[in-house]
Amino acid sequence: MGYRIKEVREQRGMTQEALAAASGVGRVTIALIESGATKNASGTTLFKIATALGTTIDSLFFDDSVQKIEHQKQPDNGDQ
Repeated sequence: MGYRIKEVREQRGMTQEALAAASGVGRVTIALIESGATKNASGTTLFKIATALGTTIDSLFFDDSVQKIEHQKQPDNGDQ
Protein backbone atom coordinates (compact mmCIF):
# COMPACT_ATOMS: atom_id res chain seq x y z
CA MET A 1 0.00 0.00 0.00
CA GLY A 2 2.85 2.39 0.74
CA TYR A 3 4.01 2.26 -2.87
CA ARG A 4 0.48 3.22 -3.98
CA ILE A 5 0.45 6.24 -1.68
CA LYS A 6 3.79 7.34 -3.12
CA GLU A 7 2.61 6.66 -6.68
CA VAL A 8 -0.61 8.68 -6.26
CA ARG A 9 1.24 11.46 -4.43
CA GLU A 10 3.75 11.76 -7.25
CA GLN A 11 0.98 11.66 -9.87
CA ARG A 12 -0.58 14.63 -8.07
CA GLY A 13 2.76 16.44 -8.14
CA MET A 14 2.95 16.55 -4.35
CA THR A 15 5.98 16.27 -2.13
CA GLN A 16 5.84 14.44 1.18
CA GLU A 17 5.89 17.85 2.84
CA ALA A 18 2.88 19.03 0.82
CA LEU A 19 0.97 15.83 1.61
CA ALA A 20 1.83 16.23 5.28
CA ALA A 21 0.52 19.79 5.29
CA ALA A 22 -2.66 18.84 3.42
CA SER A 23 -3.40 15.76 5.51
CA GLY A 24 -2.23 16.75 8.97
CA VAL A 25 -0.09 13.59 9.06
CA GLY A 26 3.59 14.03 9.85
CA ARG A 27 6.06 13.86 6.98
CA VAL A 28 8.11 11.23 8.78
CA THR A 29 5.00 9.08 9.18
CA ILE A 30 4.26 9.43 5.46
CA ALA A 31 7.85 8.47 4.63
CA LEU A 32 7.66 5.41 6.89
CA ILE A 33 4.38 4.28 5.30
CA GLU A 34 5.64 4.85 1.75
CA SER A 35 8.87 2.95 2.40
CA GLY A 36 7.08 0.04 4.03
CA ALA A 37 8.99 0.58 7.27
CA THR A 38 5.66 0.64 9.12
CA LYS A 39 2.81 -1.72 8.41
CA ASN A 40 0.43 -0.58 11.13
CA ALA A 41 -0.86 2.84 10.06
CA SER A 42 -4.20 3.57 11.66
CA GLY A 43 -7.39 3.84 9.67
CA THR A 44 -7.58 7.51 10.64
CA THR A 45 -4.10 8.18 9.27
CA LEU A 46 -4.87 6.38 6.01
CA PHE A 47 -8.16 8.25 5.70
CA LYS A 48 -6.42 11.61 6.14
CA ILE A 49 -3.79 10.72 3.53
CA ALA A 50 -6.35 9.39 1.05
CA THR A 51 -8.55 12.45 1.48
CA ALA A 52 -5.61 14.81 0.96
CA LEU A 53 -4.76 12.88 -2.22
CA GLY A 54 -8.34 13.18 -3.45
CA THR A 55 -8.92 9.43 -3.36
CA THR A 56 -10.21 6.73 -1.03
CA ILE A 57 -8.53 4.13 1.14
CA ASP A 58 -10.11 1.45 -1.07
CA SER A 59 -8.44 2.85 -4.17
CA LEU A 60 -5.08 2.92 -2.40
CA PHE A 61 -5.47 -0.76 -1.53
CA PHE A 62 -7.26 -2.16 -4.55
CA ASP A 63 -7.22 0.06 -7.67
CA ASP A 64 -3.96 -1.27 -9.10
CA SER A 65 -4.96 -4.92 -8.84
CA VAL A 66 -8.53 -4.23 -9.98
CA GLN A 67 -7.26 -2.45 -13.11
CA LYS A 68 -4.99 -5.40 -13.93
CA ILE A 69 -7.86 -7.89 -13.48
CA GLU A 70 -10.24 -5.79 -15.58
CA HIS A 71 -7.61 -5.49 -18.31
CA GLN A 72 -7.21 -9.27 -18.36
CA LYS A 73 -11.00 -9.77 -18.67
CA GLN A 74 -11.31 -7.62 -21.79
CA PRO A 75 -11.68 -9.66 -24.98
CA ASP A 76 -8.95 -9.57 -27.55
CA ASN A 77 -10.04 -7.58 -30.61
CA GLY A 78 -8.90 -10.47 -32.81
CA ASP A 79 -11.47 -12.76 -31.16
CA GLN A 80 -14.46 -10.72 -32.29
